[in-house]
Amino acid sequence: MNKFESKKSQPISEADEGWLVQVYGQNRRLLCVLEPSHGWIFLLGCGAGILLAIIWFNIARYSEPIEPVPPTEIPQIQVD
Repeated sequence: MNKFESKKSQPISEADEGWLVQVYGQNRRLLCVLEPSHGWIFLLGCGAGILLAIIWFNIARYSEPIEPVPPTEIPQIQVD
């Protein structure tokens, strides 16, 4: 190796890589991996759920209640 050639170093970790969670079972087998995208999708789903709940609540508050239609005939009870 030439003294001007640089040695191969370990890959440098990027600061913006985020996090990674690996879940292992009792027998040390990998069960699942949670990546940053999973967290963002979860938060997006929570936000969409809250928005849907607020919209649904407002629609229910300002809509007119539906009154039941009374039956025209009362059914007769049959006694044997």
